[in-house]
Amino acid sequence: MEKRIKRLKFRAWHRGTKESDLLLGRFADRYLETLDPTQLDRFEALLEESDPELVDWFTGRVPVRADLDHDVMGLLRAFTLAGGGA
Repeated sequence: MEKRIKRLKFRAWHRGTKESDLLLGRFADRYLETLDPTQLDRFEALLEESDPELVDWFTGRVPVRADLDHDVMGLLRAFTLAGGGA
């Protein structure tokens, strides 16, 4: 589990855009150790999405796609809106 979390943190911090790096990287640092395996699966699936879409969803600019509207997305949105990515 430790290796998986380490790998996910690396992926979260190395997205390609600074905005996504900050949003996902800070979230990963704060929450990944507290997520259960199913939630880690959900987070990993989010990392497969494009940066512009993720940022739009996190900030509430556009509605979250139904298949990704789950507890981890809720945590990410709350974290982002509370200034966690700033």
